[in-house]
Amino acid sequence: MKISLSVNGTQHSLEIEPRVTLLDALRDRLKLTGSKKGCDHGQCGACTVMVNGRRVNSCLSLAVMHEDDEITTIEGIGTPDELARLQQNFVECDGYQCGYCTPGQIVSAKAAIEEAKAGWPSYVSPTLADMGELDDEEIAERMSGNLCRCSAYPGIRQAIAKTAKEDA
Repeated sequence: MKISLSVNGTQHSLEIEPRVTLLDALRDRLKLTGSKKGCDHGQCGACTVMVNGRRVNSCLSLAVMHEDDEITTIEGIGTPDELARLQQNFVECDGYQCGYCTPGQIVSAKAAIEEAKAGWPSYVSPTLADMGELDDEEIAERMSGNLCRCSAYPGIRQAIAKTAKEDA
């Protein structure tokens, strides 16, 4: 099946089987290896990408479902030579250790900050109408779908809080 995917602002034409996941299309076909295959069951968040600005576990999504969508991977957020502010804050706050989960953490964090800016409540928000502030409890809840086996959570939450404050 021939499809066209828009990834990080670039159109890509692919010939793939309908059962190929978005993660496998990104990693194996487009050689965008930042998104990781951790659990392959949607439980760890290492494969998190944004589709039209919303977080998606790419291991659970078929590539053919995203023909008219804008997909953003870690490669579309910053580069090693020009880190995005969020990436720089992960470095400064020691929000990573082994780095395996870091791409998914950063993509998810970017989306979580945007959700909070838009006033979307989370499970721990005081009310559905008022999200409150993006405090440590809010950040922890919004990032709960991304696991870090090294337990770098304090640095991750600190980097997110710092970025959200700088963006305010």
